[in-house]
Amino acid sequence: MMMGRFQFLLACALALLSSSITSAETVEHFFHVQNLTVQRLCHEQVITTVNGTLPGPVISVREGDDLVIHVVNQSPYNITIHWHGVFQLLSAWADGPSYVTQCPIRPGQTYAYRFKITGQEGTLWWHAHVSWLRATVYGALIIKPRFGNFYQFPSPYEEFPILLGEYWDANVVDVENQGLATGAAPNISDAFTINGQPGDLYPCSQTGTYKLEVIQGKTYMLRIINAALNNQLFFKIANHKMKVVAIDAAYTAPYVTDVIVLSPGQTTDVLFTADQPVGSYYMAARPYITAQGIPFDNTTASGIIVYRDAKSLATPIMPALPAFNDTPTAYKFYSNLTGFPLGPHWVPVPRQVDEHMFITFGINLAPCGEGSAACAGPFGQRLSASMNNESFQLPSKLSMLQAFFYNNKSGVYTTDFPDNPPSVFDYTNSSNAFNQSMLFAPKSTKVRTLKFGSIVEIVLQNTALIATESHPIHFHGFNFHVLAQGFGNYDSVKDPRKFNLVNPQMRNTIAVPTGGWAVIRFTAKNPGIWMVHCHLDVHLPWGLGMAFEVENGPYSTLPPPPNDLPKC
Repeated sequence: MMMGRFQFLLACALALLSSSITSAETVEHFFHVQNLTVQRLCHEQVITTVNGTLPGPVISVREGDDLVIHVVNQSPYNITIHWHGVFQLLSAWADGPSYVTQCPIRPGQTYAYRFKITGQEGTLWWHAHVSWLRATVYGALIIKPRFGNFYQFPSPYEEFPILLGEYWDANVVDVENQGLATGAAPNISDAFTINGQPGDLYPCSQTGTYKLEVIQGKTYMLRIINAALNNQLFFKIANHKMKVVAIDAAYTAPYVTDVIVLSPGQTTDVLFTADQPVGSYYMAARPYITAQGIPFDNTTASGIIVYRDAKSLATPIMPALPAFNDTPTAYKFYSNLTGFPLGPHWVPVPRQVDEHMFITFGINLAPCGEGSAACAGPFGQRLSASMNNESFQLPSKLSMLQAFFYNNKSGVYTTDFPDNPPSVFDYTNSSNAFNQSMLFAPKSTKVRTLKFGSIVEIVLQNTALIATESHPIHFHGFNFHVLAQGFGNYDSVKDPRKFNLVNPQMRNTIAVPTGGWAVIRFTAKNPGIWMVHCHLDVHLPWGLGMAFEVENGPYSTLPPPPNDLPKC
């Protein structure tokens, strides 16, 4: 009897393994990174793109597939590509952040990223992870269920990626370098875009406006990605409701809304039904801004949803977008999303916490430099940023992952990133904004070491130093559960009572509420060096980041680097 049962289970296991192997494929692409002259906002501008398109090519795979992406750098700039949200289980060499997991691909060089998509379904994306090049070097990464598996909602009639971007009528590398040279914030963007086009609310943009044709009565899925560099964005479709079904390639409980908001780096999958009278309807995106008194791009990108048989000259209906500072609407959306425990790839919340961390972050100052004229930041100093008062600085001679693998950390990074800020203060009290005794943070390259399999809980606490704002924090290599979020200073006695330990949303990027906090929890089950940073590109070069060093496990060891890994 026992032998028969064993043979039955073995047969089932072999059948499942066979199915898994036969259903997976290797998907291969070539990315030619090159300059391109485009016409936008009444001017010609040279931008850097992949394969000559903005956005770049859509990569469509199924869960379990292997990806091979050959990056051929024909641009004048160093380049790396980050596969935003991909777990990279035992493939940390393919994660992409420059000088963290690899040295950059230099002009004229080629590098092949190789990794497997495991345990994820939904919408992710890819982008450059060197300087500000991701302003135009980005595209969608769509992960569909394995053959034989299905969505956790009725299949839509059609699917469309909607990439929200940010456009400068200038060379973005020069924009960043000018800001870094002066010590001030860089120039703001000139437009927002939907699938690479600003839309007809901008000058000289009517002919290129993105249009989406729909059939009355059909249901469609929009895979919405915020690829903007420095702005959270509200998104609406005139007179249509949307049903959120996934965020950051993790299923959610269905949530119906007429507006969504995404921070840079986040994705949201929504269903909408073309249930309105035949006509034309704008989809529109405008910024959600939380910092007061700071210049921002107060413009609106648009695309048009056109019903089949609509009159071609009909004026599209415009949605009523939230005010740019509508924090209640943004918070309602962010905090009302929950996970979907009945779906595939759901991970229950781990209950036993091994490591507790409290990480504060915000804007700081750095000395202007001896012999320099006064910088353009506050008090004549240079703008900076930090986590727990450590301002992250990338190495330049060796990637951090190489130092980890070869145990050659000296001069590359140290393992003493603090679990708590150096002092306790009223973090979100704006009266501290320009208290110079609190504004300066030392530059360092520090990581926090985690044992393989440890459960980590982190309080992410915004501060009011220099400016009170919402910061989108992105974790490489992991999803995390969002247990709770709120405004003001985190209360370690009262706020744990708000924890959702049953069906919290799962993300890789969280917009920590302006002047507030969020608590997340994850399992460190992926060996390597994994960056954690603000996904506002204006803040990352200033130092708003850190990294985790996850040790090898007993049966989970980081493999050697690929032979074609770029040299420093």
